[in-house]
Amino acid sequence: MPVTIEKGQFLADWAREKGWRPPKSPNGRATPTACLNIALVNNMPDSALEDTESQFSSLLGAAAGDIPVCLRFYSLPGIARSDRARQRLSELYFGIDDLLGDRFDGVIVTGTEPRRPDLRTEPYWSGLVDILDWAERNTSSAVLSCLAAHAGVLHSDGIERHALGDKRFGVFDELTLGEDALTHSAGPVVRFPHSRWNEVREDELVSAGYTILTKSKEAGVNLFVKRKGESLFVHFQGHPEYGVDTLLKEYRRDIGRFLRGERETYPAMPREYFDAESARLLNDFQEKAENDPHKTLLAEFPERASVLHSLQKTWHSPAVCIYRNWLRYVASKRTETSTFASTAQAGRR
Repeated sequence: MPVTIEKGQFLADWAREKGWRPPKSPNGRATPTACLNIALVNNMPDSALEDTESQFSSLLGAAAGDIPVCLRFYSLPGIARSDRARQRLSELYFGIDDLLGDRFDGVIVTGTEPRRPDLRTEPYWSGLVDILDWAERNTSSAVLSCLAAHAGVLHSDGIERHALGDKRFGVFDELTLGEDALTHSAGPVVRFPHSRWNEVREDELVSAGYTILTKSKEAGVNLFVKRKGESLFVHFQGHPEYGVDTLLKEYRRDIGRFLRGERETYPAMPREYFDAESARLLNDFQEKAENDPHKTLLAEFPERASVLHSLQKTWHSPAVCIYRNWLRYVASKRTETSTFASTAQAGRR
């Protein structure tokens, strides 16, 4: 079932592809009260802002089945934005005060590019802490993605992230551990993209009471959970929501930074992502770029015709499975609340 994007709009490209319109009540208005109400706090940088909207909307739509989902967009203050991005936020996003003054069935909080070694010195830290504290009391479940997951365990349990020697970048096989409702039917091995410079470690998480649901020998822990307050907190160090070309875009962006002299070393190619022919073309481009780096060379990057057509979204099925299980969990909590309220009302009568 498609996702309704609140504030009178929904993603035009996704809706056009699916040929869908929001459900109507007898008076002709959309019926968000029949939906699971999910908040997406999208903190991604401007270059990925709209892609992230589309990725999560599409993933939730694919996972929802017969569960109607109403999605409302938010973004943290304190993140530098261009004029174009600020215009989009004003048109499609709600203010953080609206979030903190309401209750949602679930919330998804994305990360953003880290700028400082200590997350607590980031300009958006206090706002992010407010959201984490709010989610414990006002959601049935909260999903924290990448940097947001690191912020969550730092705030609630004092678990520090650890810098990696190089960017953990690519698609990795992960083992599913034990039996949990979130990973039900996902299979013994799942594949997910990762793109990060830091990690939180299994031993520290387990010592603090977190349950590890998936991990990789090469990438470490990905999915882990812990109940905090009234909410089940679901943490991803990876990115099950990524589109098929997201890692390619990030790789190209990092190459551009090298060619402009903004980083000293040429970025490593994402692992287990390109086929052999695409890898050959990209290695040839790397050799040329390292021999004569200049910013205009990026125009020769072998992207569209040579590379993009060969990419495969090998993580789509497990991503849909886990998010379907998450939506079912959130829906079951709403049913429990409704049943309790009806029973209490009958008792008063």
